[in-house]
Amino acid sequence: MATKLFDLSGRIALITGASRGIGEATARLLAEQGAHVIISSRKQEDLDNVADSIGKSGGKATAIAAHQGESAALERLMGEIESAFGRLDILVNNAATNPYFGHVLDTQTSMIDKTLQVNVKGYFELSMLAGRLMRKTGTGGAIVNVASINGIKPGMAQAIYSVTKAAVINMTKAFAKECAPQKIRVNAVLPGLTDTRFASALTRNEQILKAFLPQIPLNRVAQPAEIAPAVLFLVSDAASYVTGTTIVADGGYLA
Repeated sequence: MATKLFDLSGRIALITGASRGIGEATARLLAEQGAHVIISSRKQEDLDNVADSIGKSGGKATAIAAHQGESAALERLMGEIESAFGRLDILVNNAATNPYFGHVLDTQTSMIDKTLQVNVKGYFELSMLAGRLMRKTGTGGAIVNVASINGIKPGMAQAIYSVTKAAVINMTKAFAKECAPQKIRVNAVLPGLTDTRFASALTRNEQILKAFLPQIPLNRVAQPAEIAPAVLFLVSDAASYVTGTTIVADGGYLA
């Protein structure tokens, strides 16, 4: 008997950081399952290319540029979504930044501020805005935060990034507890090392990769398309009783 647990037909989904990497892979997968995906990142041209590709594959996509680190941009984004669609069923907070790679004692204040602004404040604000719209329509919804295994085990030379991802994990639990009465489920996905431009400082450094791979039982780096199904599960009816939890997709690194 066929199951429709992963069918997202008729649902409106916002995915940030969706012009490439995990965000793009997630947008494509949700669109394949029937969702109308709203893809967002900083550059409209990059988004238009992805939206056009999704459309040619038979999916529905709308591209709206917005900077995750700017409050006014996030408010405009949500305003456009409400005006165009009247509701939002799914939010995937994926856009993030990691501008500093180096010793913790040499971290510049500007790098701390930027990383916190995008990875914590941006996630928090967009979750509030999305949650308010979900509460307003009364139909509830699902929020998934893309965190990182660094939120559990800090990455070497990635101190402030790791701190923000730990905050995202706790944020996920806080929103899940308080938003459950509004039928809003909130969960997080914790990817391990993934082959994206975002992680290229690690994946394209032969010395680092040689040292890191033996720590991964599957002995390889993930592809973005291998992370997206975890998001699909959490936003689908298959996870209707799942909230406040995390799914680790790291090839066994934390095992």
